[in-house]
Amino acid sequence: MKRQLPRWKNIKPLLGWSLPKFPLPDRQLKSVVNLAEMRLLAKKRVPKAVFDYVDGGANDELAYARSQAIYSRVEFKARVLRDVSKIDLSTNITGQKSALPIIFAPTGYTRMMHYEGEVMVAKICEANNLVYSLSTMGTTSSAEIGEQVPNVRRWFQLYLWRDRDQSLKFIEEAKTAGFDGLMLTVDTAVGGIKWRDMRNGLTVPPKIGLKTFFDMALKPKWWFNLLTTAPLEFATFRNFNKPLSEIAATVFDPAVTFEDVKWLRSVWQGKLIIKGIQTVSDAAELSKIGVDAIILSNHGGRQLDRSVVPLELLPEVRKSIGTKGVGPEIYIDGAIMSGADVLAAIALGADAVLIGRAYLYGAMSAGKDGVEKVVEILRFEMETAMKLMGAKNLSELSPEFVNIRN
Repeated sequence: MKRQLPRWKNIKPLLGWSLPKFPLPDRQLKSVVNLAEMRLLAKKRVPKAVFDYVDGGANDELAYARSQAIYSRVEFKARVLRDVSKIDLSTNITGQKSALPIIFAPTGYTRMMHYEGEVMVAKICEANNLVYSLSTMGTTSSAEIGEQVPNVRRWFQLYLWRDRDQSLKFIEEAKTAGFDGLMLTVDTAVGGIKWRDMRNGLTVPPKIGLKTFFDMALKPKWWFNLLTTAPLEFATFRNFNKPLSEIAATVFDPAVTFEDVKWLRSVWQGKLIIKGIQTVSDAAELSKIGVDAIILSNHGGRQLDRSVVPLELLPEVRKSIGTKGVGPEIYIDGAIMSGADVLAAIALGADAVLIGRAYLYGAMSAGKDGVEKVVEILRFEMETAMKLMGAKNLSELSPEFVNIRN
């Protein structure tokens, strides 16, 4: 028999593996199956100070721990023998359709977590038809988001300054940049005490010690991206000729009252969302003023430690405000780390939820691919749970589906 040299096309079908394709896939990211694992991957890939800035809370971090704990006590009551062959996870958020009942919360210093920052996150919201919120303390300006991600639905988060004229300038900039929602944060009379950040030197101004510096040096990819891209800065204050400590002292105004919300309602014609509500009476007062939505929030446990747990407060506020579709919409945030967490909030009366840490874990883990995977995981978990619960759309969910174990 005549012999011949082996040919690759004949060998390839016999092999259980293939030659690598470039760029090589992120195997660690590929192996992530839930957001708890995404958090652990993020912890490996960025300096400790950066991870702690995202992961940490105020003081003893009890508020955040309690917000996490309540979701583990949620028990679903599944209906059976329902047609769940098609699941609709979409909802209306202040009058416009969103593919999921999830809003990307405003987060400060996003480019510290990943060098592509807010623009990258906004593009993922655009691709997935989700609302994106830009923080006053963001590292990208409202104008830059408007120019680079023109089709994303976007809200601007505002801290009312003591200088109301300056606040008006921020509002006008956001309006010009196509932001249709203004989110006023009201739980920041002063900044919370964050022990992790204090130990790591992430204060204003920064006081980074040798330990933090050398820990950062152990993450060369993070350092390289930080040093070879635009300087890290608060974009809103880019043209302010003042030290950062002076700027920070003017951002939070301890004198803000309901009268200021009325004033803001009079000067802003778009959607007005108030973030940081922790009592039924405050929610009722804002409903009278005519805001479009309220966010039950303890700032992710980053402001007042031992503050109320939003999910526990939710049923009382819903009862006070009225059924969905009556009065302002109600959102909640804090410790939402799975699709099941989202559905629990919706069933107990929320119109939507906000996520912050969740997508930042994705950004720290793998940038764009990491954030995209966070959305994929939440969507898959929600769809699966809906089918198992016997509900084909979000409007079918009600408190009858949920029990919170003691």
